[in-house]
Amino acid sequence: MTTISAKEVDIDRKWHVIDAEGVVLGRLASVIAMRLRGKHKPLYTPHVDCGDNIIVINAEKVRLTGRKMQDKRYYHHTGHPGGIKETSPEKIFAGKFPERVVIKAVERMVPRSPLGRRQMTKLHVYAGTDHPHAGQQPEVLDVASMNPKNKRK
Repeated sequence: MTTISAKEVDIDRKWHVIDAEGVVLGRLASVIAMRLRGKHKPLYTPHVDCGDNIIVINAEKVRLTGRKMQDKRYYHHTGHPGGIKETSPEKIFAGKFPERVVIKAVERMVPRSPLGRRQMTKLHVYAGTDHPHAGQQPEVLDVASMNPKNKRK
């Protein structure tokens, strides 16, 4: 029996749209990361970009469990001495780009390599319900109904 290694021409990429309203952030991010990498396909090959394109709408309505909205911290460094900055999801959701919480959660679940960066380009996150990808005829992927724990009220 031979092992099949996928080539770029063998890959069939689909478009999926996910409504993030009321869905728990970590559970949503793990489903998105799996789909971006292509691990849900039988032809998955670790060193080839086999994933699908994902559109996430209503990103500002995603849920965090417990007290993570206030207690969780995101850190980044400016590059200057003493330049560590921190913020919380609460401040990000109140700011100009609330979809960054979803992007960062998924980004930390894909490989930190050139392949992972190429896979992240197939993620399109929007704060509202509108998206410009209607021409691709995306299929609806209902993450909330996959598991009862995925959705919070």
